[in-house]
Amino acid sequence: MKKHIHVERVAISGIIGNILLLIMKLIVGFLSKSQAMIADGLNSAGDVFASTVTYIGNRISSTPGDDEHPYGHGKAEYIFSMVISFSLFFVAFSIFKMSLDSLLNAQHFKYSPWLVYIAIASIIAKIILFFYAIRVGRQYNSLLAIANAQDHRNDIMLSSLTLLSVVLGYFNIYFVDSIVGLLISLWIAYTGVSIFYQSYVVLMDTNIDSKVKKEMEKHIVTIEGVDHLDTITSKPIGLNFVLMVKVSVDANMTVYEGHAVSAKIKKALLTFDHIEDVIVHVNPAQYHQ
Repeated sequence: MKKHIHVERVAISGIIGNILLLIMKLIVGFLSKSQAMIADGLNSAGDVFASTVTYIGNRISSTPGDDEHPYGHGKAEYIFSMVISFSLFFVAFSIFKMSLDSLLNAQHFKYSPWLVYIAIASIIAKIILFFYAIRVGRQYNSLLAIANAQDHRNDIMLSSLTLLSVVLGYFNIYFVDSIVGLLISLWIAYTGVSIFYQSYVVLMDTNIDSKVKKEMEKHIVTIEGVDHLDTITSKPIGLNFVLMVKVSVDANMTVYEGHAVSAKIKKALLTFDHIEDVIVHVNPAQYHQ
C-alpha cells in the first residue's frame, strides 16, 4: 500500500505542476507566435493527461485481489502506461505538423523576455519533478512513476531546446524555432515507443529473463530429493511473476516427502526478486523420463 501512496503523490504533483506550466507556456507562446514554446505547451498538456492517467491507473492497480482477480490488479499499471504512450504519439504528431507548417511558411515569432523566464522556470520545475518521480519509481518498481519520470526528463531537454531557440530568435535566427518544434515532436514519439514496448512485454505474458531462469534451474537441481527438473515457466502478474515448476522425484517417496521437496523449492525461488508465488508439480522420476 505504501508504494501506491507514493505513486499517487507523483501523479498529483505532476498534474499540478504541468497545469501551471501549460497555462504559462501557451499564453506566452501564442502571444509571441513561438512554435517551440507552443510545442512545449502542448507537450505540457499531454503531461497533464499522462499524470491523470497515472493517478487513475495507480488507484486501480492498488485494488487488492478478489475472486475474479486473485493476484490483484497489477496489470492495470501497464494498461494505463500504454494509454500514456498513445497520448504521446498524438501530441508528437500535432507538434510535428504545426512546426513543419511554420518551417515551410517561414513564420517568425516575436521575441519576449517572458519566453526566457518561462523556459527557465519549466526546466527548474521539471528537474525537481524528475528526481522525485524517478526515486519513487526505482524504489517501488513502478512503471507508471518511471514513465512519468521519463516524461519529466524529456521536458527538461525540450525546454532547454526551447530556451535555445528563443535566444537564437533574439539574434534574428528564426528557423531554429521551427526545427526545435520538430525535434521535440520526434523525441516525444520516441518516448511513447519506449513506454509502449515496456507495457507490451508484460501484457503479452513474456517469460521471465533467461539469465534469471537459468539461475533458478541451477538452484532447483541442487535441492535434496529432486531427481531432475522438467520445466519452469512463468506468468507476469503486474511487475511480479508466478512460477510454475515441474520436477521429478523418486517414485517411491511418500506424499509427505514429496510435499517437503516442493516446499523447499518454493522457499528457495521466493528469495528471487519479483516472484509473487510458486506452484510446484511433482512427477515420479521412474515413469516420467
